[in-house]
Amino acid sequence: MLDANFFTDADFENYRSLLYKESGINFTATNKPILVQRLRVRLQECNVPTAKAYFETISTNKEELKLFLDAITTNLTWFFRNQPHFDALEKFVLPELIKEKKLKGDFTVRIWSAGCSSGEEPYTIAMLLAEKLSLPWQFEIVASDLSLKCLMSAKEGFYEKPRISGVPDGYLKKYFDEVAGGYKIKEFLKSRIKFDYHNLKNASPWQNFDIIFCRNVLIYFDEAAQLEVVNHFWNSMHPKAFLYIGHSESLFGMKTQFEFVKTEWTTLYKKWK
Repeated sequence: MLDANFFTDADFENYRSLLYKESGINFTATNKPILVQRLRVRLQECNVPTAKAYFETISTNKEELKLFLDAITTNLTWFFRNQPHFDALEKFVLPELIKEKKLKGDFTVRIWSAGCSSGEEPYTIAMLLAEKLSLPWQFEIVASDLSLKCLMSAKEGFYEKPRISGVPDGYLKKYFDEVAGGYKIKEFLKSRIKFDYHNLKNASPWQNFDIIFCRNVLIYFDEAAQLEVVNHFWNSMHPKAFLYIGHSESLFGMKTQFEFVKTEWTTLYKKWK
C-alpha cells in the first residue's frame, strides 16, 4: 500500500522535468492527476515503495523509462475520427497530390500517421486510399507511436465489436474478417502499413512524406516542443505535401513555414515549395 503522500511537490518537479526532456510532454498542475494515477499503478506493478525510488530507476534505465512513457500516454481514438478530415483527404488532398506527382512520374503516395495509438487512424487511411487509388497508383503508410503497448495492439489489428462502430458496412466486409469477439484487419491491408516506435521529440528517421497526420498530439507539448515537432515534420516531408493536426489544435502564432489551407470540409496545412 502506497502512502497518501508518496508523491511530493519536489517529486512532481523532478518527474515533469525528466519527462519533458525525454519526450517533450509537458505536465502542468492541470494534468498532474493523470501523472499521479499512472505512476501509482506503475509503482504497484513494479513493487517499488516510493516515487523517489522509481524516479532513480527511470533516470538510469531507458527500457523502464519507455514503459513509463507508455503508461502515461493517453490513447483515445476510433475509426474515421473527425470525418471531415477524411472528406478533405479524398476530395481535395489526393487530387492535388495526384496532379503534382503525375508530372514527375511518381505514382506512390506516402503517409505518416504520427501518434497512431491503437491503429484506427492508419487503418482508416489505408481503407480510404485502397478505395480511391487504382493502378498505377499505390500507397505506403508509416504509423508510429510512443506507446509500445499500443503499437503491439495496432500490429495485431483486432478490434472488439464496439470499437468498429463508424466503419461503413462495405468497408467492414472488404477489409475485416469477423472473428471471435470482434473483427480483425485483413492481412492484405495490414501489410501496407509499417508500425514502428518513434518519439516525436526526435528527428524523423523517415523522409519524403506526402501527407502527415498528427492529430490530438501537439496538445501534450508546450510551445517550444510543438515548434520542434512541427519542424521535424517539415524536414521529413516531400516539397509538396500536407499536414493534418487535431481540430482543436493550431499552428497560429507559431513561426513555421507551413501555409494554412481552408477547404470546404476542414482546415489543414501545406508545404508547397
